[in-house]
Amino acid sequence: MSSRRLGQAVAEGAGISLLMKLADTDTGEAAGAQGASGLVVRGARGSSAADHGLPVLARDASPEDAAVAGADAVVLHADDDELADLVERAAALGLEVVVEVRDKEGLERALDRLDPEILLLSAEAADTDDGPLAHVLELLPDIPAGKFAIAALAHVTREDVEELERAGVDAVVVPRDVATSGDLVALVGDEPPEV
Repeated sequence: MSSRRLGQAVAEGAGISLLMKLADTDTGEAAGAQGASGLVVRGARGSSAADHGLPVLARDASPEDAAVAGADAVVLHADDDELADLVERAAALGLEVVVEVRDKEGLERALDRLDPEILLLSAEAADTDDGPLAHVLELLPDIPAGKFAIAALAHVTREDVEELERAGVDAVVVPRDVATSGDLVALVGDEPPEV
């Protein structure tokens, strides 16, 4: 695990933080150089946190697999019947918990059952007439003050990032195609924030 916590990295970011979605953490050093505040990996991929110093958020992994892989945080789903047990297991392993919500019911359930510090507002598979960005923005007003909101969209543009930042989103997961193109600066303009 890296010495930094995901929540801390997001809080310290100048403006909206960018979390790079990668196939693995091998390109983590390049992500840090581009101004990423953290890495998002699917499944239990090995982490070389010492090489990049960025917090790693594992998706689609059990708390145990995430910890073994060197992740610092794990995404858990609000609609999982075993959510409370998963949160306990993650905490026992020293992992930060990020609760993924996909709709208002999931958000309400997460807040009622756990009151998590970090919420992932996922619109990656949203099937709405208004589009994924509007879907995330609809969820945002129901998040209490003091919580971190991370947006996950299947595709993201600079205009999307600007709108998310204006609305109060703390971080956005940058899709793999943008992350691997090395063009984070195009999403935030000027130079990336120092992390």
